Amino acid sequence: MLTTIFSFEKHVVITFIASFLWWLMVAGVIYLWIYRKKISFRYLVNIFFAVLVAWLLSEVIKKFFPTQRPFVVSGAIPLTLTWPLDSSFPSAHSSSAFALAIGLRKTDKRLFLIYFIFAVVVAIGRVVSHVHYFVDVLAGALIGVCAVLILDRLRVDKLFRRLSLDN
Repeated sequence: MLTTIFSFEKHVVITFIASFLWWLMVAGVIYLWIYRKKISFRYLVNIFFAVLVAWLLSEVIKKFFPTQRPFVVSGAIPLTLTWPLDSSFPSAHSSSAFALAIGLRKTDKRLFLIYFIFAVVVAIGRVVSHVHYFVDVLAGALIGVCAVLILDRLRVDKLFRRLSLDN
């Protein structure tokens, strides 16, 4: 009985990490913008634009690399709130989480480190929950990082500045 309880608790933690930690990261950034004033509105828009680009890239790549998810191949029960049925490669959760974390690198170094660790935990959670292979989350992380760095290189923030998205 005791092992059943601990097993259930482990599954709840994995489900939280794989399904909800990403949304907690988003809520945290919005909280930092509204209540703590640690992030300007323009910077918030830059971060979420990078997240959107990373997510879209992941979704487009999924169409070209149809890959069955680990739970479909192994018959294991996915430890997520929903059972994703699209392609496994790459992980959109990982790409979005890493884009968010890397997007915060210019704000507060401690905040960036916390969010980077959260992004790593999200990626591991997606593998442990049987919805992604390691290569999926690795590719997702790479997409997220590249999306932020490419948008920085293209100086997309200047476009938002011209649109006067200041505080």
